[in-house]
Amino acid sequence: MIVHDKNLLNNLALIEEADSLESAGFISKEQKKIIKIELPSFKVQTNILVRLGFFLLGAFLYASICGVVSFVALTGSVSSERTFFSICCFIFGGIGVAGAEILANNKYYRHGLDDAFILGIILNAGFAIVILTEHYYTSLLPAIVVAAVSYLAYSRYLHLLSMLVFCLASSAVLFYGMFEIGDIGKTILPFTAMLTAAGFYFFTKKRIKNLTRIYHYNGLVLAYSFCLILFYLSCNYLVVRELSSELLGVDVKPGQDIPFSWFFYAFTFIVPAVYLVQAIRTKDKIMLWISFAAIAFTVFTIRFYYSVLPVEAALTVGGLILSGIAYFSIQKLKNKESGLTFKPDRINNSNAFLNAETLIVASSFGLKPEIKTGSPMEFGDGGFSGGGSSGSY
Repeated sequence: MIVHDKNLLNNLALIEEADSLESAGFISKEQKKIIKIELPSFKVQTNILVRLGFFLLGAFLYASICGVVSFVALTGSVSSERTFFSICCFIFGGIGVAGAEILANNKYYRHGLDDAFILGIILNAGFAIVILTEHYYTSLLPAIVVAAVSYLAYSRYLHLLSMLVFCLASSAVLFYGMFEIGDIGKTILPFTAMLTAAGFYFFTKKRIKNLTRIYHYNGLVLAYSFCLILFYLSCNYLVVRELSSELLGVDVKPGQDIPFSWFFYAFTFIVPAVYLVQAIRTKDKIMLWISFAAIAFTVFTIRFYYSVLPVEAALTVGGLILSGIAYFSIQKLKNKESGLTFKPDRINNSNAFLNAETLIVASSFGLKPEIKTGSPMEFGDGGFSGGGSSGSY
């Protein structure tokens, strides 16, 4: 299914590990340079601004090709114009597939040009289904199509933005599916979203733990992070209360509250704390940052409904408290050498030692590393160290 050469994907993972090891001071720049020379890889853009520039260039190229096709098709009769408008998104999507395949075969990966064509495929698929269902329009069907196409795009091109689109579209499928049920579906939507996010969280976590193909790691981490965010937002008090007002027309009067408000209040406070404790216990940086964001949103949630202090005073007090926590945390952790510490990370990637031995071999001898399953020593026949019975020394 993957269009890219798996050997090149593995080489790219090794090169990224070499960058981590070099930035941590475990290998020199010369060794990293030898590794990059000896390991052929893709045409990759690691600079986000350069990649964005190539994306804009690719989008312009894609739009120009579609414009030429449209100009040729619209020079006919009125009936042919109507026919073209009904199928144009399929044609544009086909152009996107052709462009993505050509770029992939020419070793373009995470470059910017390929991003434009892959996202164009997903965008045109969504527009195509909207045009086809304009007389019996429903939001559920386009969401299903976009989710399916984005997942296929990720499976084919290992495109992280496609995985993000898949996560968003899958959430939309869940929401619109519950809307189709009616008021009952809208009422149980927070609990359904919470359970779905929890299920996919444990699924992705298990897949990451048992991962054998390193090039799937980033996509699974993205899905894993999305599940954590969705789980918290699904039953956050502010989100639930505002959606109840918007979807069910619930008018919360002074002195009243939404149903099960005690649960949503507790959820809003407890989940960020659980995230924080679990992140510290497992040394999970992604969960740690998500927990900080969840704590901030919890404070915003309470502040949104209950104003104890003026905004200026609240910001000042909050800043003083955070500064105090930061100062005492630094004093407590600055001398620790292991576990939770204030010392800078020598390795930013948790998998940085995964192929360290291979990288050292490549950088020391200037050889392209290969995986060997057998022993290099030949036993028998007296060919080495007097072993065997042939009599040779």
